[in-house]
Amino acid sequence: MTSALWRRLLAEFTGTALLVTAVVSSGIMATTLAPDQVGLQLLANSITTAFALGTLILIFGPVSGAHLNPVVSAADWFLGRRAGTGLTAGDLGAYGAAQVLGGVAGAVLAHLMFDLAAIDFAGKERAAWHLWVGEVVATSGLVLLIFSLARSGRASVAPAAVGAYIGAASWFTSSTSFANPAVTIGRAFSDTFAGIAPTSVPGFVLAQVAGLAVGVGLLTALYPDAGAAADQVVVPAEPAATGYQGPPTRRADRRRSPAKPPPNAHQIDAEHLGVDKPSVLFVCVHDAGGSQLAAGWLRQLAGDTIEVRSAGSAPARQVDPAAAVAMWEVGIDITGQVPALLQPATAASADVIITIGRRSDLPDFPTGRHENWDLDDPTGLGVEAIRPIRDEIRDRVARLLGELRRTT
Repeated sequence: MTSALWRRLLAEFTGTALLVTAVVSSGIMATTLAPDQVGLQLLANSITTAFALGTLILIFGPVSGAHLNPVVSAADWFLGRRAGTGLTAGDLGAYGAAQVLGGVAGAVLAHLMFDLAAIDFAGKERAAWHLWVGEVVATSGLVLLIFSLARSGRASVAPAAVGAYIGAASWFTSSTSFANPAVTIGRAFSDTFAGIAPTSVPGFVLAQVAGLAVGVGLLTALYPDAGAAADQVVVPAEPAATGYQGPPTRRADRRRSPAKPPPNAHQIDAEHLGVDKPSVLFVCVHDAGGSQLAAGWLRQLAGDTIEVRSAGSAPARQVDPAAAVAMWEVGIDITGQVPALLQPATAASADVIITIGRRSDLPDFPTGRHENWDLDDPTGLGVEAIRPIRDEIRDRVARLLGELRRTT
């Protein structure tokens, strides 16, 4: 087991423990301060849970993705299998164990804080078909929310969105939205407001598994290539935060070395191009797919002998996750690139401008230094569909580099 995996498991254990602690402790506090006022108790419990969950995702997301939920981890593994992203089967089992143990530890910690018996199994029965339906709704909605945010490039808002959803679902579902097997098991160890009888746990967990299936089914219908963004769940793991300089996908890390590939025949040094670096600007609509692929290839092939920039007329929030995976397969990491808005000054200072795509909403550029590459937009496609586009762009970039060598 690698040290990186140890850190991720510690994050999942601690994050789940603190989540259950917040759920159980707020229930204890609410019943103490507002006895016999069930509505007020649920309000206090749901608000605390929502805020705590969002905060915990912010804390642990950069380390492990802050799944804090076996359902989320299972969806991450299932959706990422074909794209080569997400958790491996082994990691899925380790995540699930850490989350369940964390859930139990969280209930114990809550009891100790309020001077209760460390373990006191719940007696509150929650076994009824309408409660199971509520769990299916809560869990499927959670899966759909998390992975749609990742695939649409909005993973950065997941802490607030997930917290808000769980807080709201506490009120609009009959089960008060457990939506998490680890939390369900943890709450069985607490005979308090948030408790659930151990005999009711299997029914809830089965309903959550059903919700997982429904959520994944809806997700694949709406976002067929959602698996390409499995590594953006719930918050992208940033190398700078973990100290690990790896690829854009955790599974890719275990398949290939992050070492820089050796130079090839297309790489050149500064003496071939002279003292002044030529400037090449790649432009596409979103600056998330085609232009980033081309810029990545030119940086790789030319080294620091050419100034390479990219921009878009309507830039996305982040580089397309599937495009990042496709480039890492050939040893190029573009995850650190940020889509930029095309500015007139940027275009004016470029020696060569390459527009990529068939969209007509790109501006006109001087014909003497502008060329259009009529290629499909890779943004939103799966990794398999991006690979031939990636390879075609490489060939065009290599030809462009050869032309620059001959004319400078």
